[in-house]
Amino acid sequence: MPDLTAFVAGLPKAELHVHHVGSASPRIVAELAARHPGGAVPADVDALADYFTFQDFAHFVEVYLSVVDLIRDAEDVRLLTFEVARDMAEQNIRYAELTVTPFSSTRRGIPDVAFVEAIEDARKAAEAELGVVLRWCFDIPGEAGLEAAEETARIACELRPEGLVSFGLGGPEIGVPRPQFKPYFDRAIAEGLRSVPHAGETTGPGTVWDALVSLRAERIGHGISSARDPKLLAHLAEHGIPLEVCPTSNLATRAVASLEEHPLRELVDAGVTVTINSDDPPMFGTDLNTEYAVAARLLGLDAAGVADLALNAVSASFLPDAGKAALRAEIRGHLAGWQG
Repeated sequence: MPDLTAFVAGLPKAELHVHHVGSASPRIVAELAARHPGGAVPADVDALADYFTFQDFAHFVEVYLSVVDLIRDAEDVRLLTFEVARDMAEQNIRYAELTVTPFSSTRRGIPDVAFVEAIEDARKAAEAELGVVLRWCFDIPGEAGLEAAEETARIACELRPEGLVSFGLGGPEIGVPRPQFKPYFDRAIAEGLRSVPHAGETTGPGTVWDALVSLRAERIGHGISSARDPKLLAHLAEHGIPLEVCPTSNLATRAVASLEEHPLRELVDAGVTVTINSDDPPMFGTDLNTEYAVAARLLGLDAAGVADLALNAVSASFLPDAGKAALRAEIRGHLAGWQG
């Protein structure tokens, strides 16, 4: 495993399921808390470990939103975005589709144009200075209802930043049916955006079916409950619909009782394309390198198997063909050098 850990650390990677605010490192969260005192979030890096211990998914959402409250202006947005890219660069993440929730910021008073300009400025700087290519998934915070859906679709379709590639749906699944968001996904898809809703993390396979049928999902965020429906597994495998799996996140939010009980093996054995992701890494005490190590242990993979997981992410990404070819070549070159 030490050798495999080193292999993973040097492996060029793509990440497809990672949240903007949820990727704020303890250093950045503490800095934002110090900038905007008086909230619930500790301004002390050491205290954040306890603060980021979750009782269940509902508690996670509560804590997540308290961090969102620290993003007060466009300068905060730009700082957060660039620093997330810096952390990615340190893990050899070459490309990431970052899930961004504009409504959480615009409802707190940041003008939509200023928000978009801030993330775009950070995106361009990250590529030029750090070699990290960022693209955006604008997602609806499901708990905020149709008002949030309307605002997210409007910003996505009318402002349409250069880095935007997809449209998503996050937040709690319980009590938030997927079909109600169909008109907003239809609008985004008509504008050329790809459909990547969360589904089947804390609810059953029916939520995944709803995402496929009503929201025309091309990838599924999480989707782990698909393992309980053989017909759904067969559908995902046959149609090549990838799952964005985040093992440690599922454990932290109590979606699974233990990593040993995680259905990753069942998904892979059913022929479903699986990508490995970190979701909200600092909040869950993880990063993408750690998630690859977890997946390698659960699946019994060697370096070649880990490289195949990295190639899955490239294939499932919305990179243009030339970008995919370049990143695949990097991954295969790293493996060849390792096998030497």
